[in-house]
Amino acid sequence: MDQKAADGLRLRGSDRGVALLILCHLALGCISLICVAQVYPAYHILFGYETLPAAVATVAAFAVLTVLFARAPFSFGYFAGYYLFVMIAGYLWLNSFSEFGYNHRLSGLSAAASAVAFLLPALYRPSLPRLLTFSPQAFERLLGGIVLIGAAAAAVGAYYNFRLVSLGDIYTYREALTAPTLVNYLVGITTTTLLPFAFACYAIRGSRWRAGTILILLLLFYPVTLSKQAFFTPAWLVLMLAATRLLALRLTVILSLLVPTAAGVILLGLYKYGLFPERFAMSVFQLVNLRMMAIPSLAMDYYSEFFFTHDLTHFCQISLLKPLMSCAYQQPLAVVIYNSFGIGGYMNASLFATEGVASVGPLYAPISALVCGIVIAIANGMSAGVSQRTILVSGALLPQTLMNVPFTTVMLTHGAALLFLLWYVMPRDLPKQEH
Repeated sequence: MDQKAADGLRLRGSDRGVALLILCHLALGCISLICVAQVYPAYHILFGYETLPAAVATVAAFAVLTVLFARAPFSFGYFAGYYLFVMIAGYLWLNSFSEFGYNHRLSGLSAAASAVAFLLPALYRPSLPRLLTFSPQAFERLLGGIVLIGAAAAAVGAYYNFRLVSLGDIYTYREALTAPTLVNYLVGITTTTLLPFAFACYAIRGSRWRAGTILILLLLFYPVTLSKQAFFTPAWLVLMLAATRLLALRLTVILSLLVPTAAGVILLGLYKYGLFPERFAMSVFQLVNLRMMAIPSLAMDYYSEFFFTHDLTHFCQISLLKPLMSCAYQQPLAVVIYNSFGIGGYMNASLFATEGVASVGPLYAPISALVCGIVIAIANGMSAGVSQRTILVSGALLPQTLMNVPFTTVMLTHGAALLFLLWYVMPRDLPKQEH
């Protein structure tokens, strides 16, 4: 066997390993949802053995898309697409047991078709012309400016809201937080995209002190926002950075969801058998298996039920469009859904639920998903030539955000569009630093 054939064989073996790991993740996700149904039945998360064969068959059919992730190279679209793929798989499982009265077959087919419509362009990296590239010196000044903006955002946010409370008490005080809209936008963009981008650029080049300063700055946003994401962001960025040094990037993406899900299921099992303290086990299970994994899938169930019998939004929920068109809903959709179901808190949802089900209904939702996937493909093209470790670490917060927030909100309020622009203009050959 010549070297070229051997290289091809190794690539195919790597692809099979990725596919097997994804299939294990899907199976674990179903087990996790069974556990969630037993622990949190009040959320309308159900499980029954009589419907189990249909649920397994549905997820197994959807798992055919695993081949896309097994063959595609890493890109930001791979990262975001995998998180949304797992979320849709979770919805298809919940859809099989749902007690709601909407058209489950139509909604399930629409969700699967939307996933395909999103992934096909999102996993592609087009060639885009390079019209603007910063010099290394100008880029260094840009990074310094981002740090200053982060410090200013933390100070302004603290002026309006600053309260040191435990994670368990944040919901008691968070509803009382008030700040101007522009301040909220500044805080959201800074914490989700700008500071993680600067952290990735400094950390990967070995500038440890500057990277550490950014982590401390990010942690200061917790008492400003009383957000679990703000509390865990520094640790998440460090874990993703470390993982990219030890693992291939595609494996890092898959394991970033698989490992927390497995930990929650294992800890729940240990607690049930009296081998682990209840408080810690249930805290992890609630944070990861319920909030991080089940709720984004469950939101699609809620949105499908609500908009099966109510007017569609036709995108009037987008703040820029709302003053220009009539809208049946004056409150944010998250509030509308909460008022309708009365559980789970304000339930924001992904592009599949908001730009899809809520805006155009299940029949046309795949078209909306296709447009979003094309935007992600453009982002892949804008990042061409950038260190893929930089892409993964700097974009580490966006996939989880995409699971819980409308696409337009992620692009604007959370600064994804700005991050894509930073990837586009950053120099491709930055020197390594050792300070």
